[in-house]
Amino acid sequence: MNDPIEKLREYGYELPAPKAPVASYVPVTRSGNLVYVSGQISSNEGGVVQGRLGDNMNVVQGGNAAELCAVNIMAQIVHMAGIPLHEIKQVLKLTVLVASTPDFNEQHLVANGASNLFVGVLGDKGKHARAAFGVAALPLGAAVEIDAVIEV
Repeated sequence: MNDPIEKLREYGYELPAPKAPVASYVPVTRSGNLVYVSGQISSNEGGVVQGRLGDNMNVVQGGNAAELCAVNIMAQIVHMAGIPLHEIKQVLKLTVLVASTPDFNEQHLVANGASNLFVGVLGDKGKHARAAFGVAALPLGAAVEIDAVIEV
């Protein structure tokens, strides 16, 4: 099997240090073989990727922001839960929140940024169920926030 960290590098990413919670919650919880990752926003070492789809961001930019959320989810799994990416059995579910204008209706396309990265890095184990919603605003002005349920 291909090493997921190497696959992630092929996409141009290194696992960042996990982001600390900005409110009263824990970033990761585990129950048995299920890992729940709290919402990870579109951020990188340069800060939070802010914006609203349908206003000052397009679908490609939104998809890139969703990719960052996926990278941050992986970082939480590895660094906070102590689970190497190769031990993931299945990404079960993503919930994708997209800051967008009321008339923007392509949240599903934005969400593909994260979905495609999970499949690219983990293969079939990255395929998942998903919901994508448009919301008026997200914490810290983030363009995208994603939470995940992962089987290990």
